Amino acid sequence: MTWALKRQLFYVSVLVIFLGVLGFLIVFPFMKEIPSCTDNKQNGDEKGIDCGGSCIKACIFEVDKVSVLWARTFKVVSGRYNAVAYLENHNKDAAIYKIKYKFRFSDENNIYIGKREGETFIPASGNFAIFEAGIGVGNSIPVYTSFEFTETPVWNNVSEDKLDQLKVFVSDIKLENQNSSPRLSATIKNDSLFNIPEVSIVALLYNEKGNVVSSSRTYLDMLSGEESRDISFTWPEPIQGNIISKEIIPMYNIFLVKLK
Repeated sequence: MTWALKRQLFYVSVLVIFLGVLGFLIVFPFMKEIPSCTDNKQNGDEKGIDCGGSCIKACIFEVDKVSVLWARTFKVVSGRYNAVAYLENHNKDAAIYKIKYKFRFSDENNIYIGKREGETFIPASGNFAIFEAGIGVGNSIPVYTSFEFTETPVWNNVSEDKLDQLKVFVSDIKLENQNSSPRLSATIKNDSLFNIPEVSIVALLYNEKGNVVSSSRTYLDMLSGEESRDISFTWPEPIQGNIISKEIIPMYNIFLVKLK
């Protein structure tokens, strides 16, 4: 190989290396992994690992815990009870798609007599109720009831526009035949363009002291956008006490709600 050829090869090699380095410097920024909300890293505008910022998932330190205001059991017939936990979500625009819970029941001596476990969702903002029906505890009578969530919640942010548009109202609430075969009737209206599937509706009856004395539940497979439905709740036995207030709570998973 001649000296001139060697020099040409040297210049070519230098040029190739230079172009390679230049190309790498240009391409390298685009080779970086694009931040996402599922890469198990804190990056982009995230406030924590895969949460906060533009992620749907809210960071646990950004949200307030759900408050358990009370939990009680209500006799339906001899040996059968309904259990209700009344809670408050303090977070205006955060909800939970799915979470496990547990009711525990004790007798008048605070001796454990049974439990009921389940799974539910948590709606955004405000008070809501978790209802369990047909609880049997043998010959015991549940006097004390406790409620707790049994797993770490996964909070998801909910669109403020969706929350503002999604309106469900209850009207024309009427209790009849309280002392014989009680029946509570009402009208529920979906005043939005969203279809709401799997609507669980809980009724609570209050006496003059502001205490809940009985409860019931009904269910709708679907409450379509702009639809009104008549609903009713029944009890197999008379309801004791002076009922002065009724509360009806529509419960639905906001993450299942879709536009018409």
